[in-house]
Amino acid sequence: MNFKNKLDQNPLFEKVAAAGQKLGVDTYVVGGYVRDLLMGRESKDIDFTCVGSGIELAEEVAKSFDFHVPLSVFKNFGTAMLKLDDSELEFVGARRESYRSHSRKPIVEDGTLMEDLERRDFTINAMAISLNSGNYGELLDPFGGQRDLKRKLIKTPLDPNVTFSDDPLRMMRAIRFAAQLEFDIEPDTFFAIQSNAHRLKIVSAERIVTELNKIVLTKKPSYGFNLLFAGKLLHEFFPEMVELQGVDTVDDKSHKDNFYHTLQVLDNVAKVSDDLWLRWAAILHDIAKPATKRFNQKSGWTFHGHEDKGSRMVPGIFKRLKLPMDERMKFVQKLVRLHLRPIALVKDEVTDSALRRLLFDAGDAIDDLMKLCRADITSKNNKKVKRYLENFDKVERKLQEVEEKDQVRNFQPPVSGEEIMSTFGLKPSKLVGDIKEEIKEAILEGKIKNNPQEARNLMIEIAKRMGLSPQNKN
Repeated sequence: MNFKNKLDQNPLFEKVAAAGQKLGVDTYVVGGYVRDLLMGRESKDIDFTCVGSGIELAEEVAKSFDFHVPLSVFKNFGTAMLKLDDSELEFVGARRESYRSHSRKPIVEDGTLMEDLERRDFTINAMAISLNSGNYGELLDPFGGQRDLKRKLIKTPLDPNVTFSDDPLRMMRAIRFAAQLEFDIEPDTFFAIQSNAHRLKIVSAERIVTELNKIVLTKKPSYGFNLLFAGKLLHEFFPEMVELQGVDTVDDKSHKDNFYHTLQVLDNVAKVSDDLWLRWAAILHDIAKPATKRFNQKSGWTFHGHEDKGSRMVPGIFKRLKLPMDERMKFVQKLVRLHLRPIALVKDEVTDSALRRLLFDAGDAIDDLMKLCRADITSKNNKKVKRYLENFDKVERKLQEVEEKDQVRNFQPPVSGEEIMSTFGLKPSKLVGDIKEEIKEAILEGKIKNNPQEARNLMIEIAKRMGLSPQNKN
Protein backbone atom coordinates (compact mmCIF):
# COMPACT_ATOMS: atom_id res chain seq x y z
CA MET A 1 0.00 0.00 0.00
CA ASN A 2 1.35 3.42 -0.98
CA PHE A 3 0.32 6.77 0.49
CA LYS A 4 2.30 9.06 -1.84
CA ASN A 5 -0.84 10.90 -3.00
CA LYS A 6 -1.90 11.48 0.60
CA LEU A 7 1.56 12.72 1.60
CA ASP A 8 1.66 15.08 -1.38
CA GLN A 9 -1.29 16.96 0.11
CA ASN A 10 0.93 18.18 2.96
CA PRO A 11 4.17 20.00 2.03
CA LEU A 12 5.63 19.11 5.45
CA PHE A 13 6.42 15.58 4.29
CA GLU A 14 8.34 16.85 1.29
CA LYS A 15 10.41 19.09 3.59
CA VAL A 16 11.23 16.23 5.96
CA ALA A 17 12.04 13.90 3.07
CA ALA A 18 14.38 16.53 1.55
CA ALA A 19 16.11 17.08 4.90
CA GLY A 20 16.61 13.33 5.35
CA GLN A 21 18.05 13.01 1.85
CA LYS A 22 20.40 15.94 2.47
CA LEU A 23 21.68 14.30 5.67
CA GLY A 24 21.83 10.89 4.03
CA VAL A 25 19.54 9.21 6.57
CA ASP A 26 16.50 7.01 5.94
CA THR A 27 13.40 8.77 7.27
CA TYR A 28 9.90 7.54 8.11
CA VAL A 29 6.53 8.69 9.42
CA VAL A 30 5.62 6.40 12.33
CA GLY A 31 3.16 5.67 15.12
CA GLY A 32 -0.18 7.32 15.75
CA TYR A 33 -0.24 9.39 12.56
CA VAL A 34 0.03 6.25 10.43
CA ARG A 35 -2.63 4.49 12.51
CA ASP A 36 -5.03 7.43 12.24
CA LEU A 37 -4.37 7.77 8.51
CA LEU A 38 -5.43 4.16 8.00
CA MET A 39 -8.50 4.73 10.16
CA GLY A 40 -9.48 7.88 8.27
CA ARG A 41 -9.06 10.06 11.36
CA GLU A 42 -7.51 13.51 11.52
CA SER A 43 -4.17 13.72 13.32
CA LYS A 44 -2.40 17.04 13.88
CA ASP A 45 0.71 15.66 15.58
CA ILE A 46 3.23 13.71 13.51
CA ASP A 47 6.11 11.49 14.67
CA PHE A 48 9.19 10.98 12.48
CA THR A 49 11.91 8.39 12.91
CA CYS A 50 15.21 8.30 11.07
CA VAL A 51 18.07 5.83 11.07
CA GLY A 52 20.45 8.42 12.45
CA SER A 53 20.15 11.55 14.61
CA GLY A 54 16.58 12.73 15.12
CA ILE A 55 17.89 16.01 16.54
CA GLU A 56 19.96 16.77 13.44
CA LEU A 57 16.99 15.93 11.22
CA ALA A 58 14.75 18.30 13.19
CA GLU A 59 17.33 21.09 12.97
CA GLU A 60 17.63 20.60 9.21
CA VAL A 61 13.84 20.70 8.80
CA ALA A 62 13.61 23.87 10.93
CA LYS A 63 16.17 25.60 8.67
CA SER A 64 14.10 24.81 5.57
CA PHE A 65 11.32 27.22 6.52
CA ASP A 66 11.56 30.88 5.51
CA PHE A 67 10.17 31.89 8.88
CA HIS A 68 11.08 31.04 12.48
CA VAL A 69 9.82 27.69 13.69
CA PRO A 70 10.15 26.99 17.46
CA LEU A 71 12.49 24.05 18.02
CA SER A 72 12.83 22.18 21.31
CA VAL A 73 15.73 19.76 21.76
CA PHE A 74 15.83 17.04 24.44
CA LYS A 75 19.39 15.74 24.26
CA ASN A 76 18.96 13.29 27.15
CA PHE A 77 16.23 11.51 25.18
CA GLY A 78 17.68 12.06 21.72
CA THR A 79 14.49 13.75 20.55
CA ALA A 80 13.46 17.13 19.17
CA MET A 81 10.15 18.84 18.53
CA LEU A 82 8.97 21.50 16.10
CA LYS A 83 5.82 23.50 16.78
CA LEU A 84 3.99 24.61 13.67
CA ASP A 85 0.62 26.37 14.04
CA ASP A 86 -1.44 23.86 16.05
CA SER A 87 0.70 20.86 15.12
CA GLU A 88 3.68 19.27 16.84
CA LEU A 89 6.33 17.40 14.86
CA GLU A 90 8.48 15.04 16.90
CA PHE A 91 11.78 13.63 15.62
CA VAL A 92 13.74 10.72 17.04
CA GLY A 93 16.45 8.40 15.84
CA ALA A 94 15.59 4.72 15.42
CA ARG A 95 16.52 2.89 18.59
CA ARG A 96 16.39 -0.36 20.46
CA GLU A 97 15.70 -0.68 24.16
CA SER A 98 16.56 -3.00 27.03
CA TYR A 99 15.02 -2.95 30.50
CA ARG A 100 15.90 -3.71 34.10
CA SER A 101 13.29 -5.42 36.29
CA HIS A 102 13.02 -2.59 38.83
CA SER A 103 12.44 0.25 36.36
CA ARG A 104 10.32 1.01 33.29
CA LYS A 105 13.00 3.40 32.03
CA PRO A 106 14.90 1.64 29.22
CA ILE A 107 18.56 1.58 28.31
CA VAL A 108 18.46 3.09 24.81
CA GLU A 109 20.85 2.38 21.95
CA ASP A 110 20.86 3.26 18.27
CA GLY A 111 18.96 0.72 16.22
CA THR A 112 17.43 -0.21 12.89
CA LEU A 113 13.92 0.68 11.76
CA MET A 114 12.79 -2.89 12.54
CA GLU A 115 14.21 -2.68 16.06
CA ASP A 116 12.47 0.67 16.50
CA LEU A 117 9.08 -0.67 15.40
CA GLU A 118 9.28 -3.87 17.44
CA ARG A 119 9.89 -1.92 20.66
CA ARG A 120 6.57 -0.11 20.23
CA ASP A 121 3.58 -0.98 22.36
CA PHE A 122 0.99 -2.33 19.91
CA THR A 123 0.90 -3.54 16.32
CA ILE A 124 -1.45 -0.70 15.33
CA ASN A 125 1.26 1.74 16.48
CA ALA A 126 4.16 -0.21 14.94
CA MET A 127 3.73 0.85 11.31
CA ALA A 128 5.76 3.30 9.24
CA ILE A 129 5.49 5.16 5.94
CA SER A 130 8.71 5.67 4.02
CA LEU A 131 9.87 9.17 3.06
CA ASN A 132 12.82 7.82 1.09
CA SER A 133 13.17 8.33 -2.66
CA GLY A 134 13.28 4.63 -3.52
CA ASN A 135 9.89 3.78 -1.94
CA TYR A 136 8.32 7.15 -1.01
CA GLY A 137 4.86 6.69 0.54
CA GLU A 138 5.13 2.92 0.98
CA LEU A 139 3.53 1.44 4.11
CA LEU A 140 5.85 -0.75 6.17
CA ASP A 141 3.85 -3.09 8.41
CA PRO A 142 6.06 -5.93 9.72
CA PHE A 143 3.71 -6.94 12.58
CA GLY A 144 0.28 -6.91 10.93
CA GLY A 145 -0.96 -3.60 12.31
CA GLN A 146 -3.21 -2.99 9.31
CA ARG A 147 -4.79 -6.42 9.79
CA ASP A 148 -5.37 -5.72 13.51
CA LEU A 149 -6.97 -2.37 12.70
CA LYS A 150 -9.48 -4.16 10.48
CA ARG A 151 -10.10 -6.74 13.19
CA LYS A 152 -10.36 -3.95 15.80
CA LEU A 153 -7.76 -5.66 17.95
CA ILE A 154 -5.15 -4.47 20.44
CA LYS A 155 -2.10 -6.74 20.25
CA THR A 156 1.60 -6.39 21.09
CA PRO A 157 4.24 -6.79 18.34
CA LEU A 158 6.33 -9.16 20.46
CA ASP A 159 5.60 -11.51 23.38
CA PRO A 160 3.11 -9.53 25.53
CA ASN A 161 4.61 -10.85 28.76
CA VAL A 162 7.94 -9.29 27.83
CA THR A 163 6.28 -6.10 26.57
CA PHE A 164 4.28 -5.57 29.76
CA SER A 165 6.94 -6.69 32.20
CA ASP A 166 9.43 -4.30 30.59
CA ASP A 167 7.05 -1.34 30.67
CA PRO A 168 3.95 -2.01 32.80
CA LEU A 169 2.35 1.32 31.83
CA ARG A 170 1.63 -0.32 28.47
CA MET A 171 -1.05 -2.40 30.20
CA MET A 172 -2.91 0.82 31.04
CA ARG A 173 -2.33 2.04 27.50
CA ALA A 174 -3.73 -1.21 26.06
CA ILE A 175 -6.98 -0.66 27.93
CA ARG A 176 -7.01 3.05 27.16
CA PHE A 177 -6.68 2.38 23.40
CA ALA A 178 -9.32 -0.34 23.57
CA ALA A 179 -11.70 2.07 25.32
CA GLN A 180 -10.99 5.02 23.03
CA LEU A 181 -11.13 3.05 19.77
CA GLU A 182 -13.79 0.57 20.96
CA PHE A 183 -11.44 -2.32 20.14
CA ASP A 184 -11.01 -5.74 21.75
CA ILE A 185 -7.77 -6.84 23.38
CA GLU A 186 -6.31 -9.99 21.80
CA PRO A 187 -6.67 -12.94 24.27
CA ASP A 188 -2.96 -13.68 24.77
CA THR A 189 -2.33 -9.96 25.25
CA PHE A 190 -5.09 -9.75 27.87
CA PHE A 191 -3.88 -12.85 29.69
CA ALA A 192 -0.46 -11.19 29.88
CA ILE A 193 -2.08 -8.12 31.47
CA GLN A 194 -3.62 -10.32 34.16
CA SER A 195 -0.29 -12.09 34.73
CA ASN A 196 1.73 -8.89 34.95
CA ALA A 197 -0.74 -6.63 36.78
CA HIS A 198 1.48 -6.64 39.88
CA ARG A 199 4.24 -4.97 37.84
CA LEU A 200 2.15 -1.78 37.83
CA LYS A 201 3.67 -1.08 41.25
CA ILE A 202 6.82 0.32 39.59
CA VAL A 203 4.81 2.91 37.63
CA SER A 204 4.26 6.37 39.14
CA ALA A 205 0.75 7.40 40.17
CA GLU A 206 0.99 10.41 37.84
CA ARG A 207 1.51 8.14 34.80
CA ILE A 208 -1.30 5.82 35.84
CA VAL A 209 -3.85 8.57 36.41
CA THR A 210 -3.03 10.21 33.08
CA GLU A 211 -4.12 7.01 31.32
CA LEU A 212 -7.01 6.53 33.74
CA ASN A 213 -8.44 9.99 33.01
CA LYS A 214 -8.34 9.24 29.29
CA ILE A 215 -10.41 6.14 30.01
CA VAL A 216 -12.82 8.17 32.17
CA LEU A 217 -13.30 10.60 29.26
CA THR A 218 -14.19 7.95 26.66
CA LYS A 219 -17.63 7.67 25.11
CA LYS A 220 -18.51 4.64 27.25
CA PRO A 221 -16.08 4.58 30.20
CA SER A 222 -17.59 1.44 31.73
CA TYR A 223 -15.91 -0.59 28.97
CA GLY A 224 -12.47 0.54 30.06
CA PHE A 225 -13.25 0.06 33.76
CA ASN A 226 -14.53 -3.47 33.16
CA LEU A 227 -11.24 -4.26 31.41
CA LEU A 228 -9.27 -2.67 34.28
CA PHE A 229 -11.21 -4.84 36.74
CA ALA A 230 -10.96 -8.08 34.75
CA GLY A 231 -7.27 -7.41 34.06
CA LYS A 232 -6.58 -6.99 37.82
CA LEU A 233 -5.10 -3.53 37.25
CA LEU A 234 -7.81 -1.69 39.17
CA HIS A 235 -6.91 -3.78 42.21
CA GLU A 236 -3.39 -2.31 42.12
CA PHE A 237 -4.23 1.39 42.30
CA PHE A 238 -7.94 1.77 43.16
CA PRO A 239 -8.91 -0.87 45.76
CA GLU A 240 -11.81 1.25 47.06
CA MET A 241 -13.59 0.86 43.73
CA VAL A 242 -12.88 -2.88 43.59
CA GLU A 243 -14.53 -3.26 47.02
CA LEU A 244 -17.81 -2.04 45.50
CA GLN A 245 -18.06 -5.26 43.51
CA GLY A 246 -20.14 -8.18 44.75
CA VAL A 247 -23.56 -8.93 46.23
CA ASP A 248 -24.29 -10.14 49.76
CA THR A 249 -27.46 -12.08 50.59
CA VAL A 250 -29.03 -12.66 54.00
CA ASP A 251 -32.49 -14.22 54.47
CA ASP A 252 -33.05 -14.02 50.71
CA LYS A 253 -32.46 -10.26 50.83
CA SER A 254 -29.72 -8.93 48.54
CA HIS A 255 -28.35 -5.52 47.67
CA LYS A 256 -27.36 -4.47 44.15
CA ASP A 257 -23.79 -4.79 42.92
CA ASN A 258 -22.50 -1.29 43.59
CA PHE A 259 -19.53 -1.66 41.23
CA TYR A 260 -21.70 -2.24 38.18
CA HIS A 261 -24.22 0.32 39.41
CA THR A 262 -21.40 2.88 39.61
CA LEU A 263 -20.32 2.07 36.06
CA GLN A 264 -23.87 2.54 34.81
CA VAL A 265 -24.10 5.91 36.58
CA LEU A 266 -20.77 6.87 35.00
CA ASP A 267 -22.02 5.92 31.54
CA ASN A 268 -25.24 7.87 32.15
CA VAL A 269 -23.23 10.96 33.08
CA ALA A 270 -21.00 10.46 30.02
CA LYS A 271 -24.08 10.70 27.80
CA VAL A 272 -24.84 14.23 29.01
CA SER A 273 -21.47 15.73 29.98
CA ASP A 274 -17.80 15.67 28.95
CA ASP A 275 -16.76 17.21 32.28
CA LEU A 276 -14.01 15.05 33.78
CA TRP A 277 -14.79 16.04 37.36
CA LEU A 278 -18.52 15.40 37.08
CA ARG A 279 -17.55 11.95 35.82
CA TRP A 280 -15.26 11.53 38.83
CA ALA A 281 -18.21 12.45 41.07
CA ALA A 282 -20.12 9.60 39.42
CA ILE A 283 -17.22 7.22 40.10
CA LEU A 284 -17.03 8.20 43.78
CA HIS A 285 -20.67 8.90 44.65
CA ASP A 286 -21.17 5.49 46.35
CA ILE A 287 -17.53 4.81 47.24
CA ALA A 288 -18.32 4.51 50.98
CA LYS A 289 -21.08 1.93 50.61
CA PRO A 290 -18.82 -1.01 51.58
CA ALA A 291 -17.80 0.82 54.77
CA THR A 292 -21.39 1.70 55.72
CA LYS A 293 -23.13 -1.54 54.69
CA ARG A 294 -25.36 -2.99 57.44
CA PHE A 295 -28.10 -5.64 57.48
CA ASN A 296 -31.39 -5.05 59.28
CA GLN A 297 -33.95 -7.82 59.68
CA LYS A 298 -36.82 -5.48 58.85
CA SER A 299 -35.41 -3.13 56.21
CA GLY A 300 -32.72 -5.35 54.69
CA TRP A 301 -29.43 -3.85 53.56
CA THR A 302 -28.70 -0.22 54.41
CA PHE A 303 -25.88 2.20 53.65
CA HIS A 304 -26.74 5.00 56.04
CA GLY A 305 -24.36 7.95 55.91
CA HIS A 306 -22.44 6.71 52.87
CA GLU A 307 -22.71 10.15 51.26
CA ASP A 308 -21.00 11.89 54.21
CA LYS A 309 -18.33 9.24 54.69
CA GLY A 310 -17.79 9.15 50.92
CA SER A 311 -17.18 12.90 50.82
CA ARG A 312 -14.58 12.50 53.58
CA MET A 313 -12.86 9.77 51.56
CA VAL A 314 -12.53 11.92 48.43
CA PRO A 315 -9.42 13.94 49.48
CA GLY A 316 -7.48 10.81 50.43
CA ILE A 317 -8.30 9.09 47.14
CA PHE A 318 -7.43 12.19 45.12
CA LYS A 319 -4.14 12.58 46.98
CA ARG A 320 -3.09 8.96 46.47
CA LEU A 321 -4.04 8.95 42.78
CA LYS A 322 -2.26 12.30 42.27
CA LEU A 323 -5.44 14.02 41.18
CA PRO A 324 -5.64 17.79 41.83
CA MET A 325 -6.22 18.84 45.44
CA ASP A 326 -7.83 22.16 44.47
CA GLU A 327 -11.34 23.37 43.64
CA ARG A 328 -11.84 20.37 41.34
CA MET A 329 -11.46 18.01 44.28
CA LYS A 330 -13.81 20.15 46.38
CA PHE A 331 -16.38 20.07 43.55
CA VAL A 332 -16.30 16.26 43.51
CA GLN A 333 -16.44 16.17 47.31
CA LYS A 334 -19.49 18.46 47.32
CA LEU A 335 -21.39 16.35 44.78
CA VAL A 336 -20.63 13.13 46.65
CA ARG A 337 -21.88 14.71 49.89
CA LEU A 338 -25.08 16.10 48.34
CA HIS A 339 -26.04 13.38 45.86
CA LEU A 340 -28.92 12.06 48.00
CA ARG A 341 -30.38 15.47 48.89
CA PRO A 342 -32.49 16.07 45.75
CA ILE A 343 -34.07 12.61 46.09
CA ALA A 344 -35.59 13.73 49.40
CA LEU A 345 -37.18 16.73 47.66
CA VAL A 346 -39.43 14.82 45.24
CA LYS A 347 -42.44 15.03 47.53
CA ASP A 348 -45.15 17.57 46.68
CA GLU A 349 -45.11 19.01 50.22
CA VAL A 350 -41.40 19.88 50.12
CA THR A 351 -40.79 23.25 51.75
CA ASP A 352 -39.18 26.31 50.19
CA SER A 353 -36.76 26.24 53.12
CA ALA A 354 -35.42 22.81 52.06
CA LEU A 355 -35.04 24.06 48.49
CA ARG A 356 -33.21 27.20 49.65
CA ARG A 357 -30.80 25.11 51.73
CA LEU A 358 -30.00 22.85 48.79
CA LEU A 359 -29.38 25.87 46.54
CA PHE A 360 -27.18 27.44 49.20
CA ASP A 361 -25.18 24.25 49.83
CA ALA A 362 -24.78 23.30 46.16
CA GLY A 363 -24.11 26.79 44.82
CA ASP A 364 -23.01 26.80 41.18
CA ALA A 365 -22.78 23.00 41.26
CA ILE A 366 -26.56 22.60 41.46
CA ASP A 367 -26.99 21.85 37.74
CA ASP A 368 -24.24 19.24 37.79
CA LEU A 369 -25.70 17.78 40.98
CA MET A 370 -29.03 17.29 39.24
CA LYS A 371 -27.28 15.59 36.29
CA LEU A 372 -25.62 13.20 38.73
CA CYS A 373 -28.91 12.50 40.50
CA ARG A 374 -30.65 11.72 37.23
CA ALA A 375 -27.77 9.45 36.22
CA ASP A 376 -28.08 7.66 39.57
CA ILE A 377 -31.46 6.21 38.55
CA THR A 378 -30.42 2.81 37.23
CA SER A 379 -33.46 0.62 37.87
CA LYS A 380 -34.38 -1.96 35.22
CA ASN A 381 -38.01 -1.01 35.86
CA ASN A 382 -38.69 1.53 33.11
CA LYS A 383 -41.86 2.79 34.78
CA LYS A 384 -39.94 3.46 37.99
CA VAL A 385 -37.21 5.31 36.08
CA LYS A 386 -39.81 7.40 34.26
CA ARG A 387 -41.53 8.28 37.54
CA TYR A 388 -38.25 9.32 39.20
CA LEU A 389 -37.21 11.46 36.23
CA GLU A 390 -40.59 13.20 36.24
CA ASN A 391 -40.15 13.88 39.96
CA PHE A 392 -36.74 15.40 39.30
CA ASP A 393 -38.36 17.62 36.64
CA LYS A 394 -40.65 18.92 39.38
CA VAL A 395 -37.75 19.49 41.76
CA GLU A 396 -35.81 21.44 39.14
CA ARG A 397 -38.84 23.63 38.41
CA LYS A 398 -39.27 24.32 42.14
CA LEU A 399 -35.57 25.09 42.52
CA GLN A 400 -35.77 27.55 39.64
CA GLU A 401 -38.81 29.25 41.16
CA VAL A 402 -37.17 29.59 44.59
CA GLU A 403 -33.89 30.83 43.11
CA GLU A 404 -35.65 33.47 41.01
CA LYS A 405 -37.58 34.63 44.07
CA ASP A 406 -34.92 34.44 46.79
CA GLN A 407 -31.57 34.41 44.97
CA VAL A 408 -29.83 32.20 47.50
CA ARG A 409 -27.47 30.29 45.20
CA ASN A 410 -23.96 31.10 46.48
CA PHE A 411 -25.36 34.02 48.45
CA GLN A 412 -23.27 35.70 51.12
CA PRO A 413 -25.27 37.04 54.09
CA PRO A 414 -26.08 40.71 53.36
CA VAL A 415 -24.52 41.74 56.68
CA SER A 416 -20.80 41.01 57.00
CA GLY A 417 -18.85 40.25 60.15
CA GLU A 418 -17.02 43.55 59.76
CA GLU A 419 -20.31 45.46 59.73
CA ILE A 420 -21.51 43.66 62.86
CA MET A 421 -18.25 44.47 64.69
CA SER A 422 -18.23 48.15 63.68
CA THR A 423 -21.93 48.58 64.51
CA PHE A 424 -21.64 47.20 68.03
CA GLY A 425 -17.98 47.92 68.78
CA LEU A 426 -17.07 44.24 68.94
CA LYS A 427 -13.81 42.44 68.32
CA PRO A 428 -13.62 39.18 66.34
CA SER A 429 -15.41 36.59 68.48
CA LYS A 430 -17.89 33.73 68.53
CA LEU A 431 -20.62 36.29 69.26
CA VAL A 432 -20.10 37.93 65.86
CA GLY A 433 -20.32 34.52 64.17
CA ASP A 434 -23.51 33.68 66.04
CA ILE A 435 -25.22 36.87 64.87
CA LYS A 436 -24.13 36.28 61.28
CA GLU A 437 -25.26 32.64 61.41
CA GLU A 438 -28.70 33.55 62.76
CA ILE A 439 -29.20 36.05 59.94
CA LYS A 440 -28.22 33.38 57.39
CA GLU A 441 -30.64 30.88 58.96
CA ALA A 442 -33.45 33.41 58.91
CA ILE A 443 -32.96 33.97 55.19
CA LEU A 444 -32.82 30.24 54.44
CA GLU A 445 -35.94 29.65 56.54
CA GLY A 446 -37.77 32.44 54.71
CA LYS A 447 -38.30 34.54 57.85
CA ILE A 448 -36.73 37.54 56.13
CA LYS A 449 -35.90 38.32 52.51
CA ASN A 450 -32.38 38.19 51.17
CA ASN A 451 -31.75 41.93 51.20
CA PRO A 452 -29.50 44.25 53.27
CA GLN A 453 -32.27 46.29 54.94
CA GLU A 454 -34.19 43.34 56.40
CA ALA A 455 -30.90 41.70 57.40
CA ARG A 456 -29.75 44.86 59.25
CA ASN A 457 -33.10 45.17 61.04
CA LEU A 458 -32.78 41.56 62.19
CA MET A 459 -29.17 42.19 63.23
CA ILE A 460 -30.38 44.97 65.59
CA GLU A 461 -33.05 42.67 67.05
CA ILE A 462 -30.61 39.82 67.64
CA ALA A 463 -28.02 42.13 69.20
CA LYS A 464 -30.66 43.69 71.49
CA ARG A 465 -31.62 40.22 72.69
CA MET A 466 -27.94 39.66 73.52
CA GLY A 467 -27.71 42.89 75.44
CA LEU A 468 -25.88 44.80 72.73
CA SER A 469 -26.70 48.24 71.31
CA PRO A 470 -25.28 50.17 68.34
CA GLN A 471 -22.30 52.43 69.06
CA ASN A 472 -22.79 56.11 68.42
CA LYS A 473 -20.81 57.35 65.45
CA ASN A 474 -19.47 60.90 65.54
